[in-house]
Amino acid sequence: MKRFHVTGNCVRDKHYMVDTTEKINTIIEDYIQQGSYFTINQARQYGKTTTLYLLEEKLKETYIVLNLSFESADEYFKSALNLAEGLMMDIGDSLMRQDISPKILEEWNSPVSERFPMRTLGNKISRLCSECPKEIILMIDEVDKSSDNQIFLSFLGMLREKYQKQLAGIDRTFKSVILAGVYDIKNLKLKLHPGEEIKNNSPWNIAADFLVDMSFSSKEIASMLLKYEDDYHTGMDITMISQLLYEYTSGYPYLVSRICQLLDERIAGSCTLPDKKAAWTKEGILEAVRILLKEPNTLFDDMIKHLQEYPKLSEMLKNILFQGRRYTYEANAQVTQLGMMFGFLKERNQAVCVSNRIFETKLYNFFLSEEEADCGDQPDIVKNQFIVCGMLRMELVMKKFYEYFESVFFDADEKFIEEEGRRIFLMFLRPIINGAGNYYIEAQTRDKSRTDVIVDYRGRQFIIELKLWRGKKYHHDGQVQLAGYLEQYHQDRGYLLTFNFNKHKQIGVTESVCDGKQILEVIV
Repeated sequence: MKRFHVTGNCVRDKHYMVDTTEKINTIIEDYIQQGSYFTINQARQYGKTTTLYLLEEKLKETYIVLNLSFESADEYFKSALNLAEGLMMDIGDSLMRQDISPKILEEWNSPVSERFPMRTLGNKISRLCSECPKEIILMIDEVDKSSDNQIFLSFLGMLREKYQKQLAGIDRTFKSVILAGVYDIKNLKLKLHPGEEIKNNSPWNIAADFLVDMSFSSKEIASMLLKYEDDYHTGMDITMISQLLYEYTSGYPYLVSRICQLLDERIAGSCTLPDKKAAWTKEGILEAVRILLKEPNTLFDDMIKHLQEYPKLSEMLKNILFQGRRYTYEANAQVTQLGMMFGFLKERNQAVCVSNRIFETKLYNFFLSEEEADCGDQPDIVKNQFIVCGMLRMELVMKKFYEYFESVFFDADEKFIEEEGRRIFLMFLRPIINGAGNYYIEAQTRDKSRTDVIVDYRGRQFIIELKLWRGKKYHHDGQVQLAGYLEQYHQDRGYLLTFNFNKHKQIGVTESVCDGKQILEVIV
């Protein structure tokens, strides 16, 4: 029986996979058949290796496909001779698997010149492409493993030269070259010579812009769930489940597959969700998200490492998350480039935002944990008082936050509260729900004046709107907005936390009804 798979290459006969036929056909028709050289640069665990595998499967009937990887090729980059001989061995092995004639293989495997290894390799490529009965596609995965090396630049330069000569009709080389990695080869900072400063170079300026969206759509996710449902007959609502998976992941391949894997292998059969039918529900997905956010994995490890490596990126993310600051999207801005390259950021409505709900919550948790470690004024929370019969008492959470805030931050100035209010509330909330619940911020409603927090606790949702006081009319409009949001989430009761800076404000806890929805409001 097939399984969900999140480590390494996915294989169609062994693993549940989304149907990416349309994407694969687009890459072949719009890029490979046009003779393009291009880079698939996507964040870590975004399906690059699987995409190359699927391309190879589809192309090998028409072309000779050389599918290589620099994953374990560190020794190749010690010298130009090493690289030439290493590529000669890898390409030779690939040719043998494709029934190339012994004569062509013998010629390919002849020694390279020790004085001019790259020139010899280039000549070998020309003869190979001239003598083979089919056109040749070169694919190299993990190309950024040694991309700070001058030898790699020389290899790219050789490919570029041959590409340009082929266009001019004076050479033969690969039909198409596909490089895959996290970094965009055109924009890497490379050390050209010892002692020189790091510079931007474009050794791959012949590359076509790769515009295919590699994330999974809800329709593509549904195609994978259909195959699973054919095997297990859980009765799941495939449309609802695939849409919910997309809402949490924005189609990030690893996150989609990992949630499905958790549902299948860990959540089904648990005390609360005893079988697969019970697991493949909204409640099961919320539990899988909770587990995913708590577990260690290489994707989150990389995220934290990059935040520590690039403090400006970390600062941008904090400002977006806690202050609702808007950053206009500019493709050439270095911090924006980094965030998008690592998969943390995306562009929406000409502004930069966090790429998916799971990353956003993970970033909140990480930044809040840092604050907790550095801050000594944390509330002394008796967690059990907020949980009765296994369910969260949100009314008590709001009332206790009011008491905590007024006792600790009663004399804080407007600027401090405007910048830190959201962080203070989330630091209060997180330890209460941690372990049994989860939360996320509705990105569509977040700005400097308003934030909607959605708490998922054991299958039940609570909607809390955080607002700055901007006058009575704005306050009334906020209540109407919250009522509309409650209607959208099929909730009858919501919570409003208002930060009011007026000298004669009326603080406290009140209850009201707006458009048929009950609203408990805390004004601090």
